[in-house]
Amino acid sequence: MKTIWIALGLFLSGCGVAYISPSVSEQADGTKVRVVNLNPETVLIANKSNYRPKQLPAVFFQNAGAGGSMRGAGALPQPALEPQSRPTTIETRLPPSIPDRPYRIGVGDVLVLATRQAGTTVEELSGLLAAQNRRQGYTVQDDGAIAIPDVGRIPLAGKTLEEAETIVFQQLVENQIDPTFSLEVAEFNSKRVSVGGAVKNPAIEPITLTPLYLNEALAKAGGVDAPDGKYVILRLYRDGKLYQMPLKSLPNTQIRLKDGDRIFVDTDYKLDQAQAYFEEQIKLAEFRQNSRILALNELNAEISLRRASLEESRSNFKSRIELDAVDRDYVYLVGEVKNQNRFPLPFGRKATVADALYSGGGALTEFANPSQIYILRASPNPADFGAVTAWHIDARNAVNFLLATKMELRPNDIIFIAEQPITRWGRVVKQIVPSLITASIGAASN
Repeated sequence: MKTIWIALGLFLSGCGVAYISPSVSEQADGTKVRVVNLNPETVLIANKSNYRPKQLPAVFFQNAGAGGSMRGAGALPQPALEPQSRPTTIETRLPPSIPDRPYRIGVGDVLVLATRQAGTTVEELSGLLAAQNRRQGYTVQDDGAIAIPDVGRIPLAGKTLEEAETIVFQQLVENQIDPTFSLEVAEFNSKRVSVGGAVKNPAIEPITLTPLYLNEALAKAGGVDAPDGKYVILRLYRDGKLYQMPLKSLPNTQIRLKDGDRIFVDTDYKLDQAQAYFEEQIKLAEFRQNSRILALNELNAEISLRRASLEESRSNFKSRIELDAVDRDYVYLVGEVKNQNRFPLPFGRKATVADALYSGGGALTEFANPSQIYILRASPNPADFGAVTAWHIDARNAVNFLLATKMELRPNDIIFIAEQPITRWGRVVKQIVPSLITASIGAASN
């Protein structure tokens, strides 16, 4: 029995060795520890330390529609028709009359030179006759001259036939060629008028030795092709000016045409054209609508691809976090908390002590001492040689928990909560009792 009490005394005297409870001391193996009680002023001091939270990757701030734009329908075809409206009174503007003047040879006209076919004259003019037969050699060229073999170039542009005969006669005499000849225009190509619009056969009509009048030009173009002549206007473009008259006035008007005149038969109102205009507008509207539908489908497809790409990038980042492959900042919870672990500081914002205690199930347990809550933070200054500041919260007054919601955490902070004295003693007893029973059984057996 004496032996049992001796063993019990030894265990009680050595209970400090049997169970060692962590605590915060102002000296720890030469490391200077400064304990600072938290209050509104010291919280401001603690939060002044520089810290920039890590940010999420850019893909978490992008959206699938960023930069997306719907393409346009492209250039629409120019309308071929314009809306029709019934014309009112047509203003008549007639061109000035043209005086009677003889025809003057121009560039492009084909001249025929006929001579007697006898003796040496025929031999001398054989080249000319061959050219005549082939319609070559007598065309008035761009310099206004014709080329005659053994004679040379004779300028005839701008001359009347009488003046041209005189010039050719002189050239033949000078070259000792029989001057018996006749000169005529075989093809009139230098002076022309165009007829277009509502005619059966739009054409270009030449002006010959006889004057050409407006009614004749229309007749040569097959006549006016319009179902209702009362809405037909004859327009004449001459020397940069526009003249016009209604078709019904043509029989009482004699208009002589000149080189370069352009005649356009215009029908201001056509029922079939009005109908075609509305059909065209409907087709253009359908084209715009279909183009918009196609553009919307393309935009939706593009947004879907972007969304899938963003989701894949975000999912990959989350997987890296789960595999602990992302560099993050942590705070460590130790002591009397429900779950001793590390608390990752959030991306893009600062966390508080309350966030760490109550986010991951690390709240205080029934064994915790609310008067001994510490936030341990190492000094960032190398000159402090690892000095540690222990920010102390006495939560016996629950109002002081507000300080935990104000104090910001920094990377590698340690939140330590000490145990209650009764908890420490209970754990000592829990370790001692099995040893006492074992010792007693051993002593009794001896």
